[in-house]
Amino acid sequence: MKVIIADDEVMIRAGLEKILGKMDMNIEVIGSYSNGLDALNHIHKLNDAELDLVITDIKMPIMDGLMLIEAAKERAFAKIIFSGFSEFEYARKALRCGASDYLLKPIDKQQLAEVLQRVQKQAKHNTLASTELEETELEGCGHHAVDTIKAMLQEQYDRQLELEQIAQQVGMSAHYVSRLFKQMTGQTITDYLINIRIQKAKQFLSDCPHMKNYEIAASVGYSDPVYFQKLFKKETGYTPKEYKEMHR
Repeated sequence: MKVIIADDEVMIRAGLEKILGKMDMNIEVIGSYSNGLDALNHIHKLNDAELDLVITDIKMPIMDGLMLIEAAKERAFAKIIFSGFSEFEYARKALRCGASDYLLKPIDKQQLAEVLQRVQKQAKHNTLASTELEETELEGCGHHAVDTIKAMLQEQYDRQLELEQIAQQVGMSAHYVSRLFKQMTGQTITDYLINIRIQKAKQFLSDCPHMKNYEIAASVGYSDPVYFQKLFKKETGYTPKEYKEMHR
C-alpha cells in the first residue's frame, strides 16, 4: 500500500511513519510533507495506481488538510484526516470534502490498523474491478479486430495477403493477431481464407461452367492451377472438373 503523509509537525510525521512501518501490511510511505500544497503537488504527478492513501492533518500552513482532500476529491485513493479537534463540525467537514475516515490525535494504533485494513480491502476490490474492465475492453477490441480481418478476407480473397499486412490493418502485431484469430474463431487465418476461396470457386464452377480451371484458380487467388486443383480435391473430395459436372 503506497501512502503520502501531510502534517506540519515533524515528530508526528516521523512517529506515524514508524507506526506504519511496524504494521504487517506492506505499507510504503512515498511522501511526507509539512503542508497540503507540497503533498498535492506530489499527488498530481501520480496516477491512481501509484497511490492508495493520503493521511493528513487538518491544521497546516499554506494549505490545510480539508483543502488538500477537497482538491483531490475526484481521485480514487483513500483519504484519512486526523486532528486534535474532536468537534463534530470538523469531522462533518472532513467527510463532506471526501475523507474516508476521521481519526483523533494522539493516534490509536488499533483504530488506525482497522482503518488501513478497510482501505487495503477497498484497494484490492478496485484493482480487481479495474482488471475486469480492462479484460472486457480487450475482449471488445479483439472481437472488433477479428471482424475487421474477416471482412478484409471476404473482400480481398483473390489477392496475395501477407500476415504482416493483415496485422497492420488492425494495428496489432502479426503474432498476436494470429493467436487472437485462432482463439476467437477456432481457425487459423490461412484456413479461414482457404475456406472462403473454395466457396468462391464452387460458385464459379456451378455458375460459370465456361470458365477454364486456371481462370477460376486465378479468380480466387491461386496463380498455380495444379496447386488449386489439389487443394480443391482435398477440401471437397472432388476435382474442379468433377464438381462442375455434378452441378450442370
